[in-house]
Amino acid sequence: MSRHALLGFIVLVLTSALSGCREPEIVETPPRPAVVVHPQPAEAQVQSYPGEVRARFEPELAFRIGGKVTKRMVDAGDRVRKDQPLAELDPEDVRLQLEAARAQVAAAEANVHLARTERDRYRTLLDRQMISSSQYDNADNTYRSAAARLKQARAEFDVADNQATYSVLRAPQDGVIAQRAVEVGQVVAAGQQVFVLAADGEREALISLPESSIGHIAIGQAVDVQLWSRPEDRFAGTIRELSPAADPLTRTFAARVSFNADAQRVEVGQSARVFIRQSDQVPLAVPLSAVSAEQGESFVWVVDPQTHAVVRTPVRMGNYGQEHATILDGLQADDWVIAAGVHMLVEGQQVQPVDRQNRSVTLAGE
Repeated sequence: MSRHALLGFIVLVLTSALSGCREPEIVETPPRPAVVVHPQPAEAQVQSYPGEVRARFEPELAFRIGGKVTKRMVDAGDRVRKDQPLAELDPEDVRLQLEAARAQVAAAEANVHLARTERDRYRTLLDRQMISSSQYDNADNTYRSAAARLKQARAEFDVADNQATYSVLRAPQDGVIAQRAVEVGQVVAAGQQVFVLAADGEREALISLPESSIGHIAIGQAVDVQLWSRPEDRFAGTIRELSPAADPLTRTFAARVSFNADAQRVEVGQSARVFIRQSDQVPLAVPLSAVSAEQGESFVWVVDPQTHAVVRTPVRMGNYGQEHATILDGLQADDWVIAAGVHMLVEGQQVQPVDRQNRSVTLAGE
């Protein structure tokens, strides 16, 4: 090899060695896209519960005496007026009891008449000093006892006379028969339920609350009521009654909601829906995919509008819906919240905000 060729080979080797010692070029990775949304008012996530329109007063009607039902004049759903006959018992037993009481009164009256005559005769003999005072006292006591027995017999007759009217069950006030529990030929006891009357007047909505919601609802809380037949109207109402115990079958708590409505246009049995908010202030709502939790603490990722860095923000949660979660505290309405891929984020990571159509989003303050 010639001297010039050897020199060229050495230069080539040195050049290759020097070029291999250079540092690799650093390529910056652009911020990853992240879907961002504003928290929305949670009005759409207000809890709603189906219910049924009921009367404010629903007395259970029953006979005051026992007997066999011989007539039933009304059925469930019939409108009745005050004092209208609803059902009747066999009056024969009551009639016989009344006759027996009348006979006892007659016997007691005869006994009093006899005892009075005897006492008067003994008084005449006492005045003539023909008998002792003790003999007169015995006759007087006999008369007093007979008079007391007459008073008792008359009271028993009055009771039997009243019971004669109890064989007919009458409506205590205007309303609608909501339930019927007996049939003709059935033997009922005194006080056994025969009908349930939905009295005219105030109307309420009966709803069932799940166990998860019972802690956020209290008596007197303001609600809205909507009737199925009048969806365009919302009636202001309040929680009037809340059951302290759950139903053993459904594990729900019964609640009665009173509301202001025209009673003539609201009938018992209509379908209703009750809308309940957790508080008077309207909370915010974010997609379920935006919420994370760690060690029992819920949080969301909020984007800093100046640096596009994500900030872990603790929040206080409300109800969970099918698509959204209610945020009670920790967020502002103008915050930008990461709505997807939150499990891949770290504190301070920069992102490129985009909407759900993958279009770039300009944050306020830029």
